[in-house]
Amino acid sequence: MNASPTPEVPAFQRSRQARESEITLDHITDDFDGNPAAMQYFYDLFRRVFIQGEALPHEGKLIGTTCIQAPDELIYAVGATPVRLCNGSYHYDQIGADFMPAKSCALVKATLGMLHSATRIPKTARPDLIVNPTTCDQKKKSSAMIEGMGYAVYDLEMPNVKESEEARLYWQRSVRQFAHKLREVTGKKLTRQNLKKAIAKTSRAQAAFRQLHNFRKSSPAVILGKDVFLITNAFFFDDIDRWSDAVEKLNAELTQRQAEGFKAAQRKAPRILFTGSPPVFPNLKLPVLIEEAGGVVVADETCSANRMLYDMTAVDEWLVNDMVDSLADKYLKPCTCPIFARNDDRKRRLLDLVASFEADGVVYQALAGCQVYEMEQKSIAEALNAQGIPMLYVETDYSPDDQGQLSTRIEAFLESIKTRKRKAAA
Repeated sequence: MNASPTPEVPAFQRSRQARESEITLDHITDDFDGNPAAMQYFYDLFRRVFIQGEALPHEGKLIGTTCIQAPDELIYAVGATPVRLCNGSYHYDQIGADFMPAKSCALVKATLGMLHSATRIPKTARPDLIVNPTTCDQKKKSSAMIEGMGYAVYDLEMPNVKESEEARLYWQRSVRQFAHKLREVTGKKLTRQNLKKAIAKTSRAQAAFRQLHNFRKSSPAVILGKDVFLITNAFFFDDIDRWSDAVEKLNAELTQRQAEGFKAAQRKAPRILFTGSPPVFPNLKLPVLIEEAGGVVVADETCSANRMLYDMTAVDEWLVNDMVDSLADKYLKPCTCPIFARNDDRKRRLLDLVASFEADGVVYQALAGCQVYEMEQKSIAEALNAQGIPMLYVETDYSPDDQGQLSTRIEAFLESIKTRKRKAAA
């Protein structure tokens, strides 16, 4: 009797980027015990989009963004859909390396490599506009390269400082001009009603995230950091209402876990604050390695997670101009990105997170070529050291080749934390 023919695997699932994503996702889902049941929504979402190549639908015009400084609320208000284009694929990093300097940031190379590729993942329609906030120098210079690929690009101008009133007014004008550009692209006027509705939409997502964020204070931990990074990465491209539904469902499960005393990690597992260059799927290797080695990432200060969703919009007057200015303030005043000339707020924020989440140490990731994070790490290390907080600085890229070396360094760092704690308890 002839055996049944093996079903043919679709071409996309045989591609390098799909295989790269599959390895990461299988590791996240299969190699850890006690995954929350509500995480299945996110596991399935990444499997459909990154491994099976499912196309993402959208409403209205599609607006690509390259940074969290592009106000999503304005995009939603004019009936368009935002999608964040930051990419974590080594496959796309290698494509970008063909036309970018060798020492460029892996994230920028991968993002441009994805835009240059004939098969973009996540698979979306071609963006009607790409908004590129002028944050780091590499992103600034990438605008012309993206335009050279045939995309329409809008440079959202950021000030170099954030403390002065002049910088605040400069940024408010930039955000207002962006609102006018969106009207040109979509043909829809920004109104009090549609902007208020958009702010409510994002505020719901932020409220869900804040609750999730606070669950990470639990000791022992009720959820691992690898899952939180996957959730926040899903916000890049998922429908915002479905995303909010899924996070609220997860929060309900975590409430039950907390009441039952569930332990997602060992009670004595070193509690780690993660900061620096953002972990972007499928490049979640450092957070995963930390938790694989017996630590637990209980908080982060990155633009692919905490910084992206934590700060809420505070509106004094529900008039269009006042709401736009309030949005501008929300995106500027709390921002702790190291692109600013001075960044004492970032040091204060890190110290506050260490205290609030009872972190035992900090892991600082700098993607090779990410100059702002590379330059800042020394001052951050000094601020943490002054408070007796150990920090591990890791310079890496999207290549999987350094995982063995990183694993050894992380294990040694976690063991040093355990030794410190044993001595303190003696």
